[in-house]
Amino acid sequence: MITSLTDCFLVLFQRWVTISSPVFWGEVSYCTALSSSWFWSLNHSEYAFEVKIAEFSRTPEDFLKKYDELKSKNTRNLDPLVYLLSKLTEDRETLQYLQQNAKERAELAASAAASSTASFGAPATASKISMQELEELRKQLGNVATGPTWQQSLELTRKMLRDKQNKKNSGQRLPVFPAWVYERPTLLGDFLTGSGTSTDAAVPIGTLPLASQEAAIVEDLLYVLVGVDGRYITAQPLTGRQSRTFLVDPNLDLSIRELVSRILPVAASYSTVTRFIEEKSSFEYGQVNHALAAAMRTLLKEYLILVTQLEQLQRQGLLSLQKLWFYIQPAMRTVDILASLATSVDKGECVGGATLSLLHDRSFSYTGDSQAQELCLYLTTAASVPYFEILEKWIYRGIIDDPYSEFMVEEHELRKEKIQEDYNDKYWELRYTVVQRHIPSFLQKMAGKVLSTGKYLNVVRECGHDVTCPAAKEVIYTLKERAYVEQIEKAFGYASKVLLGFLMEEKELVAHLRSIKRYFLMDQGDFFVHFMDLTEEELKKPVDDITPTRLEALLELALRMSTANTDPFKDDLKIDLMPHDLITQLLRVLAIETKQEKAMVHADPTELTLSGLEAFSFDYVVKWPLSLIINRKALTRYQMLFRHMFYCKHVERQLCSVWISNKTAKQHSLHSAKWFAGAFTLRQRMLNFVQNVQYYMMLEVVEPTWHVLEKSLRSASTIDDVLGHHASFLDGCLKDCMLTNPELLRVFSKLMSVCVMFTNCMQRFTQSMKLDSELGRLTLEHGTMQGPPTEAERAEERTRKELARKCLAEHVDAPQLASSFEATINKFDKNFSAHLLDLLARLSVYSTSDCEHGMASVISRLDFNGFYTERLERLSAERSQKVAPPVPGPRGPPAPAPRVAVPAQ
Repeated sequence: MITSLTDCFLVLFQRWVTISSPVFWGEVSYCTALSSSWFWSLNHSEYAFEVKIAEFSRTPEDFLKKYDELKSKNTRNLDPLVYLLSKLTEDRETLQYLQQNAKERAELAASAAASSTASFGAPATASKISMQELEELRKQLGNVATGPTWQQSLELTRKMLRDKQNKKNSGQRLPVFPAWVYERPTLLGDFLTGSGTSTDAAVPIGTLPLASQEAAIVEDLLYVLVGVDGRYITAQPLTGRQSRTFLVDPNLDLSIRELVSRILPVAASYSTVTRFIEEKSSFEYGQVNHALAAAMRTLLKEYLILVTQLEQLQRQGLLSLQKLWFYIQPAMRTVDILASLATSVDKGECVGGATLSLLHDRSFSYTGDSQAQELCLYLTTAASVPYFEILEKWIYRGIIDDPYSEFMVEEHELRKEKIQEDYNDKYWELRYTVVQRHIPSFLQKMAGKVLSTGKYLNVVRECGHDVTCPAAKEVIYTLKERAYVEQIEKAFGYASKVLLGFLMEEKELVAHLRSIKRYFLMDQGDFFVHFMDLTEEELKKPVDDITPTRLEALLELALRMSTANTDPFKDDLKIDLMPHDLITQLLRVLAIETKQEKAMVHADPTELTLSGLEAFSFDYVVKWPLSLIINRKALTRYQMLFRHMFYCKHVERQLCSVWISNKTAKQHSLHSAKWFAGAFTLRQRMLNFVQNVQYYMMLEVVEPTWHVLEKSLRSASTIDDVLGHHASFLDGCLKDCMLTNPELLRVFSKLMSVCVMFTNCMQRFTQSMKLDSELGRLTLEHGTMQGPPTEAERAEERTRKELARKCLAEHVDAPQLASSFEATINKFDKNFSAHLLDLLARLSVYSTSDCEHGMASVISRLDFNGFYTERLERLSAERSQKVAPPVPGPRGPPAPAPRVAVPAQ
């Protein structure tokens, strides 16, 4: 049961060991990063924080033991976490919360244990065993742990690693040692488990004189120092990865035993290093550990040579126990350092970059001890050779040759074709990623550039170009990090230049962007006139009734008939009928990676019947590697801009067609033309609004931002700069075109809806006036079944036509129709004015409070003569009166309706 804050700290430490858990990392990463900056800025030592927590704890031994264990594993960010915990001891509120949380967890654990005991019916008491049986059981367990089971666990670990590596390197067979290497324990160089003592009859050492005891013990020590049991000194079985212990004959003289106890740690360290070498020499543990084991084996050769020389002295009778202690001193320090490193690598389960980080940090920790530091530098240099070979291939050629998953950059299987299909696809970010635990600490600052350098070269390689950095130079480990920085910087500069030149010159990135601007941002005026004339009738149909192939054919015809025929990339332009309107598409994009995404994705797109105009959009075929820049996310933004501008152009054409059709009305003798003049005025206001908004988007948003983009692309030095500039261009256009603000877009869409409904109403009215005269003209021209009309029939038709025209004029001027039409026009005027004032008011707020100064230009264009300013001020005054306490006064205008309602004609 957790009863103290110390237990909570221990739980935190235990969870820190499983740092790969994303849940735990999400909890403490921010706190650790924050405390890291505090920790290193203080003058307190880590020992002071450790002591502080230990003093606060009820069980300081457990805390210190756990801390030492994590420290030996070279756990990253351990000291900042200790500092954070020491600060928590001073925060009473946090302490109370942790204690309450610990208490609740303990209660839940106790209740779960009680229910488990009740369900399984465990006995209350257990049978007792004698001390002799307990000792025998202990021996059996020790033999099992050190016997075949320990070897089986190692074999199981190797098999798991081998399966993982074979899965990653499918089709490539990795080298493995033959089975007999592991089946012959005498090849290991360590003590034979379960072999027992020597078969020679050993004289009880207690019966020997002191000189004979010393000689016998010296001989035993020379055996033990090379991993062979003696007659009076034997190795104890291991029960895991613990250090080797020895059993010395208890009858040995006390003075000799004391000196023996000083020499035996050398044998224990030798045993640790030997086991490490034999285990890590297997290919399954990676090339770095394999190289480290080989370097340790080389150092052990010098140690074995020393022991061999001591054996020669012993045969000559020139080696005493004191001399052995003296001669073994230089090797003692070396073997002890090797054992310490081996233990740390084993405990931390270090592979690849993690092993190099441990060796590098240990080299720095031995500053002041030249012999120890030189030893660590030798090991680090040897172990880093295979890692640097992978690094050189990556930064000089863009190739990852990492069969054992040791390198800092990891490759993921992603299809580059999806970059043109999936909006959420993150090929550029996720194809190659950095693995934090495999970054050597001496390359931590350059990890980002290492990743980018290889990515740039890899893109060029995938396009069939073999590239090699001309400044390629062998990377050699050194304590001076500047050497790595210079080499990686040169490789990064070359890779950036190669990829950028490849995209700009060979793949014509800027030319493709200009082509996209020509169509998606409506830069090709004559093409759109032809295209909209050809597809006007087709796009009026519901989207389900439209034939995409017919639209494709009309698009091809419009491209050939306009100046767009000179565009070399015009064949990449395609038709796309979207399943939802612009606002829904915008809301879907805004909901990506939010809680509303699932609801938006599963929403029924057929709830509203879309017309072809509302669903129409362009699409663009982009090939690799240009799809890195012009990906689905960028094309979606282009589509939203196009649909916005295209609909505005459609509304403008509709209002212009109303102006043309109104000429027919002037042929009639309208005695009450006042209401008709109001319709003309409203049409002109709408046309002025739509055209000014279009001019603003084209001339004050798209064109200036495009010039900035072109200038930025000319000065870009890396592909990431190009991606950033292109994204900034699209984001700026979307923002200034009011597409990132749902409130502004909603008001703007209402204005467009009012304009479209007004044009429909006016066209129906004009058609009703033209109907009779059109029927009369068709009758006179085509005649009857008996042939062309005679003179009498023509005279009769003229008389009937005059009567119909008189009747129509009287019908148009009828008081009830005039009043109904005038009310309709007034309602349109009222709704349009209300929505326009609402839009201007919102634009005024955003241009001042949110520093969106570009939107002020829209206000100046729409309100160039101050006509709407007076109405806005009056509306603001009326709203302020409504907010104030009720006083007698004029009533303000009613709030605009959410949707425009027009009475049926």
